[in-house]
Amino acid sequence: MPDSRVDIFDRTVVFDGHFQMVRYRFRHWQFAGAMGPAQVRLLFVRGHAAAVLPYDPVRDEVILIEQFRIGAFAAGQDPWLLEPVAGIIEAGETAEEVARREAVEEAGLAVLDLAPVCSGFMSPGGSSEIVHCYVGRVDAEAAGGVFGLAHEGEDIKVHVLPFEDALARLDQGRLDVASTLLVMQWLARHHDRLRAGWLAAA
Repeated sequence: MPDSRVDIFDRTVVFDGHFQMVRYRFRHWQFAGAMGPAQVRLLFVRGHAAAVLPYDPVRDEVILIEQFRIGAFAAGQDPWLLEPVAGIIEAGETAEEVARREAVEEAGLAVLDLAPVCSGFMSPGGSSEIVHCYVGRVDAEAAGGVFGLAHEGEDIKVHVLPFEDALARLDQGRLDVASTLLVMQWLARHHDRLRAGWLAAA
């Protein structure tokens, strides 16, 4: 949307593949009360996403998936990370539909209910992506295994963790993906209320 506080001089797509890189030349209003100097920034563009933490209120278990992430590798960290199920929202899809679809594709789980957590930017200094986060009620009795779409190069291992174990990982700083931290922090705050409500509705 146009914003009188921002002047865009140029917007150029410099890469268009699995995602886009767009170069912006712009200036923006500053707190001193006038427009600032011209700046150049590269923006990572790949659309918006949905992420869902599958949770079984009967067994009091959460499901996290593990997969290789090139960004963590490039940062010199262990590149196999624990994350919620997630996927890009394609044209014509809602975030809720993506959350349910990805739970099947990445973890073999049917989402029975969705509790919205938040919608927010993961890295707004360099990316336009908004991630819509949820906790999803599932039956985790048969959860586990390796999933993912072969034609997308996915190799995803499903981990079923007692809630208290997942909470301990959170408290010990052993979860290091932003979406994982968001959904786990939310579940930690709302665990008792959410579990009681879902058990009563089951």
